[in-house]
Amino acid sequence: MTRGNVLRSEGTEQEKVISWCYYHEPQYPDLKWIYHCPNGGSRNKTEAVNLKRQGVKSGVPDLHLPVSRSRYIGLYIELKYNKGRLQPSQIEWLNGLQAVGHFTCTCYGFDNAIKIIEEYINLSAGTEMSVPNGAILKQEGNGIV
Repeated sequence: MTRGNVLRSEGTEQEKVISWCYYHEPQYPDLKWIYHCPNGGSRNKTEAVNLKRQGVKSGVPDLHLPVSRSRYIGLYIELKYNKGRLQPSQIEWLNGLQAVGHFTCTCYGFDNAIKIIEEYINLSAGTEMSVPNGAILKQEGNGIV
């Protein structure tokens, strides 16, 4: 699938999410804290060994917003695109982070990620998210899994 002349991928969807966050930071100042944990991608063997020694861990979710809202201590999003699937290490991380108080979600595509970020950033004390913690949001209206 393409976006203009650019082939759409998990990476391009994530770029759109981060661009949206930068653009909306004046409206939602806490968005300045969102970041990507670059644990994925292909690397040569030497670099992979060095990064592992430095603490890189398989399965860490793609995006983290370390800002508390309502009963949650932070937001983690695993971003997927098209037919991407959760790996066992990603499921372990999402479940573990959820168990200690974070809101976690797997979002297929930009639109679902923005929906979750915007809803999360607007939570007030005592309110809940519209989707269950740990939800998987599919692309283009395919619903919650």
